[in-house]
Amino acid sequence: MNGAESLVRTLVAGGVDVCFTNPGTSEMHFVAALDRVDGMRAVLALHESVATGAADGYWRMADKPASTLLHLGPGLANGLSNIHNARKASSGIVNIIGEHASWHLKYDAPLSSDIEGIARPLSDWVKTSRSSNEIARDTAEAIAEARKSRIASLILPGDTAWEEASGTATTQSQHSLDQASAADIVKAAKALLSGGKTMLVIAGRSLRGRALELAGRIAGKTGAVLGTQFFSSRVERGAGRVPTYRIPYFVDACLPALKDFRHFVTIETREPVSFFAYPGKPSLMKPEGAQVHEVCAPGADGLAALEALAEAVGAKASDARHQARTEDVIPTGPLTPPAIAQILSALIPENGIVVDESITTGRESISVTAGARPHDWIQNMGGSIGVGLPLATGAAMACPDRRVISLSGDGSAMYSLQALWTQARESLNVTTLVFANRAYQILRTEFAGVGAGAPGPKAAAMMSLENPVIDFAALSRSMGVPATRVSTCEELARVLAGVNGMPGPHLIEVMM
Repeated sequence: MNGAESLVRTLVAGGVDVCFTNPGTSEMHFVAALDRVDGMRAVLALHESVATGAADGYWRMADKPASTLLHLGPGLANGLSNIHNARKASSGIVNIIGEHASWHLKYDAPLSSDIEGIARPLSDWVKTSRSSNEIARDTAEAIAEARKSRIASLILPGDTAWEEASGTATTQSQHSLDQASAADIVKAAKALLSGGKTMLVIAGRSLRGRALELAGRIAGKTGAVLGTQFFSSRVERGAGRVPTYRIPYFVDACLPALKDFRHFVTIETREPVSFFAYPGKPSLMKPEGAQVHEVCAPGADGLAALEALAEAVGAKASDARHQARTEDVIPTGPLTPPAIAQILSALIPENGIVVDESITTGRESISVTAGARPHDWIQNMGGSIGVGLPLATGAAMACPDRRVISLSGDGSAMYSLQALWTQARESLNVTTLVFANRAYQILRTEFAGVGAGAPGPKAAAMMSLENPVIDFAALSRSMGVPATRVSTCEELARVLAGVNGMPGPHLIEVMM
């Protein structure tokens, strides 16, 4: 076998059996190996940011890494924005990046670049295979790194892919997550039992399953507020699950909301900070004198920490509070953010997955959908827009039996609209809602927030999407995804209920 086949066989043997690809000439031997090796599902993306964002969504729902296949330095660069988002979400990905043959590099061909230099700032592990016989070992090492909720980037010169290789390698067994120290558990328990107003802030894997239930017990026992950061990688929520308080996004709302807290106990996250810097406003959101007790960092074993913390405070199953199911209400008339949130609350299907990159329009959705049917909610963790549609694509690949509802602003959707083509090609069960307010509405808010004053004609033009108007329904149909345009609550409710019951993708253009 050649090096490329050794690579694919090692990936499959290590449990990495999905590859989101946008290959080029230097990766053709990898592509050829797909026909010789069973077990790898290759998913073509029409832009590298779709491939990397889909790999992020796949990790969040499958709890195991996918791989990407990227073409040289420019291909990696195209995917970096969503690699950034994945890294902020503590998602594990194996990036396979092609390189020129080793003996060709000295000629500085047009696509030559410093791939390791491009990869390193947004990767936790970077390596270039130096021979075909090293590929299997290097691939196994990359898989082991990705399993640790890390970004692993493996660079393969073309000659290592086509030359003969010795075989495959076995990936080391599942690693142990970092553990909270006994001292940190004791300090956190003391803070929770101190009588001072305390927030238990959880993130990562702690927002689902037994970990979330334990956090609810601890909050119920101690009187702490169970909180989350404004953005979370994946939350299990809805009726019958432990509810959480979402820390506000805007500084002017966050500071008064947190002003009375004396302690913040954090699990798989750090203390609340402002998303941006604003003139005359603080970056840290805790009030003066409040103490932060970091029990474990992102990517660590939050479940074990919560088990120990629940025991330390004497929390029992009866201490947890669970969300009641709210009445389904379908509003009528014009579409507004609160009305859209009510429709979503009524129509999120049982065990659905909501991917939220709705920016402005979706700010109402989290609170209103708290009592919807049980579902998962995924958000953009890194703030680099354009991840929503790719995340939905990867989540649908990981969970083909579940309906994914993707919420996207129109500005965000234009960054990675090619994801619709992949959804059509793979027949993925994704309902995409594009909120067409024809503006970068969030920028209008932030313009005032940073003290830039009132926008003049040139500034206003930089935040408008009206000249020309984008026809999302037509764009969607051109990529094989059926589309419907709605402008009233009645239309949205009827269409959303209908398409959620049908297989395959569908786009709804929501005219705001």
